[in-house]
Amino acid sequence: MTFPRYDAYKDINVAWIGEVPSHWASRPLWTLFRRTKRTGYEEEQLLSVYRDYGVVPKASRDDNFNKPSEDLTTYQLVNPGDLAVNKMKAWQGSVAISEYKGIVSPAYFVFEGLHQEDSRFLHYLLRSAEYTAGYLSISKGIRPNQWDLEPQEHSRMPVLLPPIQEQAAIAAFLDREMDKIDALVEEQKRLIALLKEKRQAIISHVVTKGLDSSVPMKQSGINWLGEIPAHWDRVQLGRLCRQVSDGPHFSPNYVDDGVLFLSARNVKVDAWSLEDAKFISEEDCAEFDRRIVPERGDVLYTKGGTTGVARVVDFDDRFQVWVHIAVLKLHRHLCDPEFVAYALNSSGCYEQAQLFTRGATNQDLGLTRMVKIWLCLPPLDQQRAIVERLNRETAEIDRLIHEVEMALGLLVERRSALISAAVTGKIDVRDFVPDQAEAA
Repeated sequence: MTFPRYDAYKDINVAWIGEVPSHWASRPLWTLFRRTKRTGYEEEQLLSVYRDYGVVPKASRDDNFNKPSEDLTTYQLVNPGDLAVNKMKAWQGSVAISEYKGIVSPAYFVFEGLHQEDSRFLHYLLRSAEYTAGYLSISKGIRPNQWDLEPQEHSRMPVLLPPIQEQAAIAAFLDREMDKIDALVEEQKRLIALLKEKRQAIISHVVTKGLDSSVPMKQSGINWLGEIPAHWDRVQLGRLCRQVSDGPHFSPNYVDDGVLFLSARNVKVDAWSLEDAKFISEEDCAEFDRRIVPERGDVLYTKGGTTGVARVVDFDDRFQVWVHIAVLKLHRHLCDPEFVAYALNSSGCYEQAQLFTRGATNQDLGLTRMVKIWLCLPPLDQQRAIVERLNRETAEIDRLIHEVEMALGLLVERRSALISAAVTGKIDVRDFVPDQAEAA
């Protein structure tokens, strides 16, 4: 699908915007919005500003683990049409115009609208990639993940303003196109979820039933395991470990380059997730080395944050782990580390881990509870055969998941690119109607 460009453009001397249609105007943000701080509305619903969704009721999402304060009197009222900004994450896109009435964190910036412009157009504009780059250029701080938006610079940001009818046309176009893209995104997400369910079902079946369906079975006596092959044993995790420990119980000093320092979010069932991994100094690492040192063949098991995820260390680089990860050093004459990791990632062991997890705010799967988790124990040669089969079958599923994730990424990129092009005038969508879209 291709779109025409406008006939003439002008340079407004803002590097992160570039040229815009010559008939468009721009005004500083302070002329359109006035910062406000309305408190004492603790009975209103809690709202959050999401990078991907804008302002939404906090209760509508099950992936927001930020705990609100017990005292909501200092939370700020947001009305429909207000601009809400997470000042520490504006540079990541956590900026939106609200369609809801509710309250947000005292740490947010809330702005009341003073304008007669199209709110949907401004919503798309102020969340576009160009404006996110603008927020980044005026955010300051020591820690990159906690850069604060500089209020005075923010108030001077130029806001692009096409004629009001054109704003409405752009917003209507984007609403239609976003609905289509979002529907495709949800389909891809559902497919990924189904593939992950299939992956876990295969693992759960094989680590409790084995590879030979003809062997005699017996009751394991453990609800989560059910029937198991008659010649298999059932053991608690502690029996398989010669040593169990977790990481340091104090926060180290992070450095730009040093010793890899893993937290629970870096340990995934199907892969390491190291994009946001941190590093610690050699001095801190020497302090941690008095505790357990993770090595190749050990099993890392998450005990805080997302609990009950296991992965075998398959690299030789020296590293350390945060308190929310347990390091399991196994009796190799009893068990294969990869089999143990597969077993711990099965649905039965995962459910046990959740039952053993304690804490309302900072949930933790304590070491003394963790070692009580029950799992099946086949003979060692059968463990290795199971690992070989699961490696092969999960690799194929992981390949399919990767392909779907790539398609999902392209959809998300197209979504962002289309918004940016429309709200900054790189394409002209004034005459674009649904029938033309279908014909294209």
